[in-house]
Amino acid sequence: LEYRVPSALDQIRQVLAIPLKKTDTKLVRHLTVPEMQAILDAPDRRTRMGIRDRAMLHVCVAGGLRVSELVGLRVEDVAFDPRPCIAIQGKGRRERRLPLWKASGTVLREWLAVRGSGNDPALFLNARGQAMTRAGFAYILRKYVHVAQGACASLREKRISPHGLRHTCALMTLQATGDIRKVALWLGHNSLQSTEMYLRAD
Repeated sequence: LEYRVPSALDQIRQVLAIPLKKTDTKLVRHLTVPEMQAILDAPDRRTRMGIRDRAMLHVCVAGGLRVSELVGLRVEDVAFDPRPCIAIQGKGRRERRLPLWKASGTVLREWLAVRGSGNDPALFLNARGQAMTRAGFAYILRKYVHVAQGACASLREKRISPHGLRHTCALMTLQATGDIRKVALWLGHNSLQSTEMYLRAD
């Protein structure tokens, strides 16, 4: 309105000067190590889809990936030599390369062994042989959280989202390194301001 009604400029400036109301800042929701392990162990390793789901969950947690980064992974983004790692295309087209846990590398090899050579270059495929979608992964996570509740009762009191896996990875990285800058690099944050919430949660 400053440009449309210049005669009201004084009143507009007074409105803009009103400070924003302070609100409570909630701590990020994350999983404990036993809760996370219960979810990672929930898929059935004897089935092709179970192997895929276990690999997806492992890569998502170990890499602290956004869902868009996870479903955007291609087969060519994975390397095993000299150690398992993945190349991520993050927000703002920023690239990063992340080493994986030994267990995550193992389950990823198991998935690639049964994935097949479909036409789609995506690393994780749905039942129709197409790239996994964000909604598809959210459904898979809900399913395994429900399964894991039998082994870990504390999961019944939590609402777990795909982003909650990212928060879990961030806090584990912070506790392991004690360095917020390393967490920011791992998650692909543009500035440390985005990462400071993990200091409050720790």
